[in-house]
Amino acid sequence: MTQQDQKPSRSFAGIAGIVAIATLISKVVGLVRQLAIAAAFGVGAAATAYSYAYIIPGFLLILLGGVNGPLHSAVVSVLAKRNRKEAAPLVETVTTLVSGLLLVVTVAQIFLADAIVDLVGHGLDITTRAIAIQQIRIMAPMALFSGLIGIGFGTLNAANQYWLLSISPLLSSVTVIAGIGIMVLQVGKDIVKPEYAFIGGMVLAWGTLAGAILQWLVQLIVQWRLGLGTLRLRFDFKSPSVQEVIKIMTPATISSGMMPINFATVLYFASPIPGAAASFNYANLLVQTPLGIISNIILLPLLPIFAKLAEPENWHDLKLRIRQGLVLSAVTMLPLGALMVALSVPIVQVVYERGAFKQDATQLVSSLLIFYGIGMFVYLGRDVLVRVFYALGDGQTPFRISTFNIFLNAALDWILVGPFGAPGLVLATVGVNCSSMLMLLWLLDRKLNGLPWREWSLPIFGLTAGSVVAGIASYGTLVGLQQLLGKTGLLILLLQLCISSFVGIAVFAAIASWMKIPEVNVFISRLRQRFLKK
Repeated sequence: MTQQDQKPSRSFAGIAGIVAIATLISKVVGLVRQLAIAAAFGVGAAATAYSYAYIIPGFLLILLGGVNGPLHSAVVSVLAKRNRKEAAPLVETVTTLVSGLLLVVTVAQIFLADAIVDLVGHGLDITTRAIAIQQIRIMAPMALFSGLIGIGFGTLNAANQYWLLSISPLLSSVTVIAGIGIMVLQVGKDIVKPEYAFIGGMVLAWGTLAGAILQWLVQLIVQWRLGLGTLRLRFDFKSPSVQEVIKIMTPATISSGMMPINFATVLYFASPIPGAAASFNYANLLVQTPLGIISNIILLPLLPIFAKLAEPENWHDLKLRIRQGLVLSAVTMLPLGALMVALSVPIVQVVYERGAFKQDATQLVSSLLIFYGIGMFVYLGRDVLVRVFYALGDGQTPFRISTFNIFLNAALDWILVGPFGAPGLVLATVGVNCSSMLMLLWLLDRKLNGLPWREWSLPIFGLTAGSVVAGIASYGTLVGLQQLLGKTGLLILLLQLCISSFVGIAVFAAIASWMKIPEVNVFISRLRQRFLKK
């Protein structure tokens, strides 16, 4: 909505503070959910089947229904330029259109569940295959709810409602945790036995579906109270506002749909490797927890700003905001990635190694975490650039790049899985993200009549070097502490992890401070002022 239709505008740092707290709560609960799954099922049949069954319904929830997903981005890009009175008809029409399409996807998943599992999980055993098929059928309605959630996120974001956007995903985690807790109370320690794998798989599926429904209902209530649309069916598909949403949403959604195809390709190559599929989920969560928090802090406030600076006369300010997004991505993701690489083993041990999660699983997950950590910056940097294209009304460019990346990803998977095994598949994903970011920058340079490459690249290269130094300092500290205190015991591991992380962060902070990067100094100053006032 336009500025006159909103509450007084919040500063970037003010919004970031709200988003940081809410997203942190949501991500912590999500981490607890994964801990519960790891402790209850390890890398056994229930968790492995869930990894395959979750490909389509889970990615629809994350991508279409996620904050910063294509539906969210399209709705924000259009509503940010319009009056509040136009919001309800627009939201209701888009909801009608998207719901009809996603109902077809829901039905297709139910009838094609066995074919989906056989396509991506050709090496699964009979028990795991049967569990995965049933899980897909249970979670199929998440296709519909993911679209509704994504539209709602965009509507609330345009109305300056940030708290609910960032905290509501925890509802999906709470229902899964509750389901596992009830099962543990009923079964006890026998939950790790193979004969309970099917029951465990059903608990995961029903809990995930219930969480998606609950998330949508909570969101819908807020929409109604703000007068931003109801469940009324509208078919005004030729409205200029609706056409603009469709113009951005269609290629963006198809582009995002390439990601599950890429992940399905990864799982295809990983299916002969025992425990690899579940290990991807565990390692990915360790990266996505901080990455999700920081991406929300950066992208949620910037997306409406990008949309308002989309006209050519505002491109100078738009370039400044793009640099701000990239520099903030670098200053947060590069040191975190360095810590993931240097401290991968103790991180996995502290977080997961208990119950059914044994040392062999730790070795596999930690090896994956190293390569995920290497790619954290390019993952977020690519997302920043994609949102710029959406704000400019160009969803075609990210779509074309995503289409190319399907073939690039498959080629890299085939090349790297042989010499590197499961970690090679993560390395392939990092390579694809690097390729995407470089292509987006090159095309954005042409679209905006040139980018200040030197001004953008120097701080990022400097921060990259600083993160390498910080990672080496952190790893050296860890080795010294291990020789002094040993390598066993949860409290000892936790102490080593905390001290080593602190050393790495302190080294990086000193280097970043010495570099005197304006965007970082201003952002930290405003955050400090905000929280000191409170």
